[in-house]
Amino acid sequence: MSHFTEDGSPARPSLSETSPARSEARKRAWAGRVLREPLVHFVVLGVVIFGGYRLLDHQTPVADATTSQIVITNDDLRQLAVVWLAQGREKPTPAQLQALIEQKAMSEMLVREAIALGLDRDDEVIKRRLAQKMDFLLADIAALAPPTNVELAIWFAAHKAEFTKPPRIRFRHLYFNSDKRAGGAREAAEASLPLVAGRSPGSLGAAGIGDPFMFRDYYADITPEQMAKEFGGAFANALFALRPGDWRGPIESGYGWHLIWVESYEEPRVPALEEVRPIVVQAWQAEKYREVKQRAMDEIRSRYRIVAPSLDDLNVDDLTIVSSGPSRPVAE
Repeated sequence: MSHFTEDGSPARPSLSETSPARSEARKRAWAGRVLREPLVHFVVLGVVIFGGYRLLDHQTPVADATTSQIVITNDDLRQLAVVWLAQGREKPTPAQLQALIEQKAMSEMLVREAIALGLDRDDEVIKRRLAQKMDFLLADIAALAPPTNVELAIWFAAHKAEFTKPPRIRFRHLYFNSDKRAGGAREAAEASLPLVAGRSPGSLGAAGIGDPFMFRDYYADITPEQMAKEFGGAFANALFALRPGDWRGPIESGYGWHLIWVESYEEPRVPALEEVRPIVVQAWQAEKYREVKQRAMDEIRSRYRIVAPSLDDLNVDDLTIVSSGPSRPVAE
């Protein structure tokens, strides 16, 4: 029934008569428009996919690093031995095979650690490079700050023997050729010793004592190592037992026999730190790097268990495994 106001115009419906119905209609209209929006469809689909991925991801078992195993099979052991022999070496001993197992296992450990860190992503380099990458990473971790003066002094005091300068000698020699003298070189040198005793090398002039030598007659500031390379270890030892003062010998080298005049001899000495500081710093850094890297390698090694055949069952002669029993863990 229609209502009119006192002036005859239609009366507006009251809020209580129209609000609920109109509000419900507006809600239905808005919901319809929202459900027809493509963006809403995309968001809902994304939520469904993401939720399903999370559910599946949570259901995927995660490997426990504490139970990881490095399994070295009989075939692996045989391959290690074959590669060893292919390098022209003698048959590997059990200790050497044990070292090869450790090397192979450590390489596999580094590969796994590298993959766990994501170093293999977007990288086309083959598997063996992963172990190298992991090794480089450990080197970065082991990067050290320069030592302080106190640290370096303490370290140098404990390693002085490594930096001791070797003895040095200056000498002249008279050579007696074993080939030319048909085995009588030593006797000729002994017979010549009284002729040159008490005479300086310069006073001999063209006395014609001895034979021409293919190398030098005078050597200055020579170390035992240098002499050993050129004349042999026995000659170097005998030479550095001599002291200045007169002709000595004869002593034998790989070339023949020699009478020796020692011009000067310098005792081995420990240099001052500042004299060898750059070398000492390098040695300190190298030692600290090895320590840090070894700790990192030990920590990685502790998370793995190596399983390999018993070396007691290996027939090294024909590189066959006598026993085909199961592998067993390598003793820690």
